[in-house]
Amino acid sequence: MKHHLSRTLSAVATVTAGWLTGHSQSASIAVPTPPATPPPSKPAAKLSATEQWIQDAKNPAPWLSWGADLRVRDEYYNNIVTLDGDAPRHEQNVVRFRSRLWTTVTPVTNVTFNARLSSEARLWTEPSFIPVYAGQTGMEWRYGILDNLNLKWNNVLDQPLTLTVGRQDITIGDFWNWWLVADGTPGDGSWSYFLDSARATYDFKSAKTRVDLIGIYQNARPAGWLPTIDNSSDYFLTEQDETGAIVYLSNKSLKNTTLEGFFFYKGDRAVARNGDNADLYTTGARIAGNPGDHWHYSLEGAYQFGNKQDPMVRTPVNATGERREMDAFGGNAHLTYLCRDALNNQFHLVYEYLSGDDPDTPDRDEMFDILWGRWPRWSELYIYSYVNETGGRIAQLNNLQRIGGGWTFSPAKRTHFGAYYNALFAPEETPTRTLNASLFSQDGNFRGHYAQAVLTQTFSRHVKGHLWAEFIWQGDYYTHDDLLTFLRAELTFTF
Repeated sequence: MKHHLSRTLSAVATVTAGWLTGHSQSASIAVPTPPATPPPSKPAAKLSATEQWIQDAKNPAPWLSWGADLRVRDEYYNNIVTLDGDAPRHEQNVVRFRSRLWTTVTPVTNVTFNARLSSEARLWTEPSFIPVYAGQTGMEWRYGILDNLNLKWNNVLDQPLTLTVGRQDITIGDFWNWWLVADGTPGDGSWSYFLDSARATYDFKSAKTRVDLIGIYQNARPAGWLPTIDNSSDYFLTEQDETGAIVYLSNKSLKNTTLEGFFFYKGDRAVARNGDNADLYTTGARIAGNPGDHWHYSLEGAYQFGNKQDPMVRTPVNATGERREMDAFGGNAHLTYLCRDALNNQFHLVYEYLSGDDPDTPDRDEMFDILWGRWPRWSELYIYSYVNETGGRIAQLNNLQRIGGGWTFSPAKRTHFGAYYNALFAPEETPTRTLNASLFSQDGNFRGHYAQAVLTQTFSRHVKGHLWAEFIWQGDYYTHDDLLTFLRAELTFTF
């Protein structure tokens, strides 16, 4: 570890060494089920003079509110992209400064206009591995972008209908376990998440059913729809222009149970050299519930068909110019036991399967495409390792089977700690889209042992932070056995 990182990284290591975590998985069920009879409401705590001034400043008029935040992250990576401890630039360190400013205007009842401006500058203290800034150190200024700009209309014409049109954040599923829809901009690395879309939600209350209809048109370039601040022409939000349609039904007629069914269409038109041309259709279902006071579960599965032309297919034959038939599937399951004690102890089991491309069927593509789910849902580290496996695409997870268990608890007020372990496997021994075949043994299915530890702390209404660590001990799926390491210290300031 480099000397200039020692203080930050030793702090992370002190907290996390020896622990294994599932912080991401636990977040979806961390809120207890409310009791049948709500307790008497407590009077609101009186705000301090300073806090009252802040609240008044943020809400200067009944129809106007605004806010801002600054997120500072110091991230250290080792071998997570190169998969080889002897490769150039295998060790990385970057400090990320994300700032955002947002406002909500309510011109008339039930109608709101929402806007948010976001930017992220990055300070590389080790030579960067990203193509735009490859081999350089110092400040990478990037650009500013309107990552939210939409109009929302509730109770349309006095009906249980909500319309939201414009640039908006969309997530579907349990909190922090959004599987196929969460991030429309994987290329900017969790800086923004938006989808340029129109969403209609109708609530059939008598049938306890909600229907979501969503239309999407996503540009590969940051300035494709709206202008950006400063130069963004060298960057991509995703590798292709994307259109989409989503139909999502959710029913709660059964006690303590949610039944859901969905159909997604995603059309890709390549822009970047590693972009694809595709027409993908994904259909599936999800069930989630609380069968008892201490249990929570969720189970979802999907089948994918259509066709895809992927220029990064290399093995066993170069299928660059061919549109291949899609035949893929995936599944995602969680089971949690909530102790409901003073420390909020929770224990978790997880299982996930994403099919991989079978090299013995060159006319078909069995690689499950996770659509708009390319985000660090369960691992910040492992999304980077896929760059060499999927033609340079970050977080394009596929060919994966993982099973694990974990524990989360709150040792003190406003403090949360989680520990998780996953065993990772590859259903197919050969990655068909690899940029460097020498990194993969092509004679093994075990990806490795995965460990994660996270300590989060809320210091006040306006300051929170965390220490985060992840490690992977590479298995026989890979050629090398170097340890993959991800460490992060973060502070977020909110006004």
